[in-house]
Amino acid sequence: MIVLPLLGALILLVLNRRTDRWGHLLGVAMSLASFVVAVLAFVELLGLGEAERRQAVHLYEFIPGMVDMGLLIDPLSISFALLITGVGSLIHIYSIGYMSHDPDRRRFFAYLNLFVAAMLLLVLSDNYVGLFIGWEGVGLASYLLIGFWQFKPSAAVAAKKAFVVNRVGDLGLLVGMFIIWTTFSTLNYSELTPAVLEQSAVSPGAITAIGLLLLLGACGKSAQVPLQSWLLDAMEGPTPVSALIHAATMVTAGVYLVVRSGLFFEASSVASLVVAIVGVVTLLAGAIIGCAKDDIKKGLAGSTMSQIGYMMLGAALGPAGYAFAIAHLIAHGFFKADMFLGAGSVMHGMNDEVNMRKYGGLRKYMPITFATFIVGYLAIIGFPFLSGFYTKDGIIETAMEHGAWMGWLAVLGAGITGFYMSRMIFMTFFGEKRWEKDAHPHESPAVMTVPLILLSIGSIGLGYFLIMNNRLMDFLAPAVGVPEHRPEFHVFSTTTVGLSTLVLVAAGTAFAWFKYGRAPVPAVQPRGSFLTTFARRDLYGDAINESLLMRPGQWLTRFAVYFDNRGIDGLVNGLAAGIGGSSGRLRRLQTGFARTYALSILIGAALVTGALLLVGNI
Repeated sequence: MIVLPLLGALILLVLNRRTDRWGHLLGVAMSLASFVVAVLAFVELLGLGEAERRQAVHLYEFIPGMVDMGLLIDPLSISFALLITGVGSLIHIYSIGYMSHDPDRRRFFAYLNLFVAAMLLLVLSDNYVGLFIGWEGVGLASYLLIGFWQFKPSAAVAAKKAFVVNRVGDLGLLVGMFIIWTTFSTLNYSELTPAVLEQSAVSPGAITAIGLLLLLGACGKSAQVPLQSWLLDAMEGPTPVSALIHAATMVTAGVYLVVRSGLFFEASSVASLVVAIVGVVTLLAGAIIGCAKDDIKKGLAGSTMSQIGYMMLGAALGPAGYAFAIAHLIAHGFFKADMFLGAGSVMHGMNDEVNMRKYGGLRKYMPITFATFIVGYLAIIGFPFLSGFYTKDGIIETAMEHGAWMGWLAVLGAGITGFYMSRMIFMTFFGEKRWEKDAHPHESPAVMTVPLILLSIGSIGLGYFLIMNNRLMDFLAPAVGVPEHRPEFHVFSTTTVGLSTLVLVAAGTAFAWFKYGRAPVPAVQPRGSFLTTFARRDLYGDAINESLLMRPGQWLTRFAVYFDNRGIDGLVNGLAAGIGGSSGRLRRLQTGFARTYALSILIGAALVTGALLLVGNI
C-alpha cells in the first residue's frame, strides 16, 4: 500500500520531464493499485476472528534496542487506508481532466502520490515514531501542493503559513512522544495498554500532559482552534489538492491521532474535556466563518473546520463516540470530496472564477455537477436518510449523554450548517446569472464527472451502512475497545434532540432562501454588519495570532538582534579595539634605533640599582 504510491512519486520526480506524456497515468495507476491492496487486506481481515484482527508486521530496528519499525493492520488503520486510497484514487482520476492544460501536471501527480504514501505510513505504522515520520511527510506534501502554483505570491505565502502553523502542532506531538518514552519506555501501540497505565506509578499530571500535547499536534493537522488559521489560505492550491487535504488525508490525521491515543484521553478527564471543548468551539467557529465567505472553496473550507470539530467531539466521548467519529470521518470524506470536486467543476466551466456572487443559475448549464453537489449538500446538512444524518446525529446524541451543553451547541452548529450550505447552493446554482460576459459555463468532461457520481453514491448510503446495527462499532472494537453502554441509533429515536436538529437545519435553510434564494444576490459584496465582518475575517484569527505571537516574536527578534549587535558584538569588538589600540600605542616604543635601546637599558639598570641600594639601607 505504501510503497506503490511512493514508487510512483519517485519515478515521476527522478525521470522528470521524460514522463510528461504518461506521468499522470502512472500516478493514477499507483494510487488505484494501492487501493486494490487495501481492499485485499480488508477482505483478509474480515476473514479473521475478532481477537485476530490486529496483525503487526515487523520491518527493522529503527533505533537498535529502543524503537522497532513496523506496520499494523487493524480495523482502525484499514478503515483509514480504504478512505485514503479509495477517495484519493477518485481525486487522482478527476485531476487528469482538471490539470489537463497545466504544463507541470506530471509533478502535480508526483506530489499527490507522495501525499497518499505519507498518509498511509501515518495510519499504518505500529508506533508513534512511524506515525511521526508519516506526519511530517504529510506536512511536506501539503506544502508542495498548496504552493504548487508558486508563481502566485498568494500561493507561496499560503504554503509557508500552513508549514509554519503545523510546526507548532508538530512540536506538541514530538514533546508528547518524549514524555511517553520517558514514562513507559516504549512508543509501540501494542505495548501501551490501559493495563500498563493502571499498573505503572504514573502521575495523573503526566497522563494529562501527554493528552494535551497530542491534542496540540492534532489541532495543527486538523485545523482546530487555535491552530486553524492555515486552512482557508490553503485554498490557493489547485482544487483537487483541497479535496485531498479536506476529505481523505491531512485534516483527518488529527482525528486518527486522538482515537489511536484514546487510552490517554480515557485516563484523563481533563484532557478529554479539553478535546470536547476544542471540538465544540471549532465546529461553531468553522460554521460561522462559512456563513460569510463568497469564495466557494473558502466556504467549503469553513465547513471542513466545522465537520472535523464534530469528529473531535465524538473522539472525546470515549469508545461510545469513536465509532460515530470515524463513521462521520469516512462519510465526510465522500461528501466533502464530492463538493470540493464539484466546486472545481464549477470553476472549470467559469474560467477559474471562485466568487459565488459571479455565478447564478448554473444548474441549467452543469446538470451533473449540480445533481452530485446537491447530494453532498444534503448529506452535510443532515438531511434524513443520507450519510450525514446518521453519522453527525449519532455524535450529537452521544454528546447529549455526556453533557447537555456539548449536545445543544452541536445542534446549534447543525442549524448554522443548514444556513451557510444552503446559501452556497442558492448563490451558485439558482437565481439569475451574474457571470462576466466572457464566461461560457459548461459541463465538465466525463473524467471529472464520473468521480463526482461515485462520490455522491457514497454520500447517500454510507452512513446508514456504517451506523445501523452498530456495524462499524463492532468492527472497530478490537482496535479501540468496547463501550460500557452500546448505543443503538434509531431514526428519530431521541425525539427532542433529533427533531430539534431537523427544525434548526430547516430554519437555517429557510433563512438562506430568504436572503439569497428569494431576493437577487448583489454582484458586489455589501459592507455588512460587525458580525459579518467578524466572519469574513475568520473571527480575527490571523489578527489574534499576529498580536499574541507574530508581533511579540518580531519584537523579541529585534531585541535579540540589537543585543547581539550592541551587546555580544559590542563586547567582542570593544575588546578587540582595546587590544588593537593599546598595542598600537605600545608599538611606538619600538623605534629601531640602537642608541635609544641602550639609553633605555642604562636608565633601567640605574633604576634597578637605585632600588636595590634603597632596600639595602632600609
